[in-house]
Amino acid sequence: MRTIAAVALVWVGSAPATHAEAERTSDVAPAVEPVDLGRYAPLIPRNLLGLVHAPEVHEELGLNAEQVSGLEALFAAEVDGEWLRARNFNVEKQAPIYDRLEARVWAWFDEQANPQQSRRLRQLEYLSQGGRVLLRDDLAATLGVTDADRSALGELSIATQEAQVKLGRTTFGDPDIPRLREEQKKAADAERAKLTAIIETVPHSKVAREMGDPFDTKKLARIYPMAPEIVPVDDWINSPPLTMAELRGKVVVVHFYAYQCGNCHANFDVYQRWHDKLRDQGVVVLGIQTPETRSERDPENVRRAAAARDLDFPILVDVASENWRAWGNTVWPCVYVVDQDGYLRRWWQGELRWKGATGDQIIENTVNDLLQGG
Repeated sequence: MRTIAAVALVWVGSAPATHAEAERTSDVAPAVEPVDLGRYAPLIPRNLLGLVHAPEVHEELGLNAEQVSGLEALFAAEVDGEWLRARNFNVEKQAPIYDRLEARVWAWFDEQANPQQSRRLRQLEYLSQGGRVLLRDDLAATLGVTDADRSALGELSIATQEAQVKLGRTTFGDPDIPRLREEQKKAADAERAKLTAIIETVPHSKVAREMGDPFDTKKLARIYPMAPEIVPVDDWINSPPLTMAELRGKVVVVHFYAYQCGNCHANFDVYQRWHDKLRDQGVVVLGIQTPETRSERDPENVRRAAAARDLDFPILVDVASENWRAWGNTVWPCVYVVDQDGYLRRWWQGELRWKGATGDQIIENTVNDLLQGG
């Protein structure tokens, strides 16, 4: 039996306490066009944007250096900022944004890639969507999946998604987490069983033709947007003005904070430890002080507060909150890891060690992996 791997590309983060919640073929195939996913669209993972950011996908598609450079220019100019800022929206609000950005990516492939590359990208998108790919109108029709089977799979997928949402609303240390995890597992197991039953009814040759060669999306690490460029400001502490462009080649740990935020204060010692321990290894810790209160809008107050806590890493005073908006932040504190090529690799919202959380170690592990070429 041929199975479809249940893999999805998702943001990696956490939600502890916060200061404010604010088949490849040699034949020439026609160009691949954007499609309407159909009535089950909210249940189907939207992974195209993540896929086209991964260097392993560029290699799999056979993109040349000029194509990769053009794709990255597209990311910087038209895709990644809006994609990043949409990460905290609900599915309904995200959908039209993803529709528009994915359509732009497909248009680029139609103009700059050959039909085989576009066809393979569609196959990789199918593979990344796991079992829920059978909910797509286009693929379900091609494979001959019945409406009854799709309806049943859809209902089970809804149950799984609802269980995931409940689990996602918890914070670290919530006593309901074990029960909610069990509920989520039961729902996912039921969905997987139905998927297996449906796949048994589909001719394997059809699956092989549409899905193409196996490709494990679980290995992909660079599946997030490029970090936004720093919006220029008047005041910097401990450093001349910096840009993300000039920081290429270094791992950058960006953290947004407000100096009167108690949850932010709980992270300050960790930030300073990272600065002291990792700066000689090519790591830059960059603080962005975005105000919540009136006093936090005074750069001198920010400077005095940083000195009082012996913070000597570069700090940008984001008085007008322009950098906050460029990154689409909703909470203080929030920590991001940016790799040597300017791509986001991981993020963490809230206190790094809230109620026993190990966010500091998770961030450090990501940084160390990048320093070792990961």
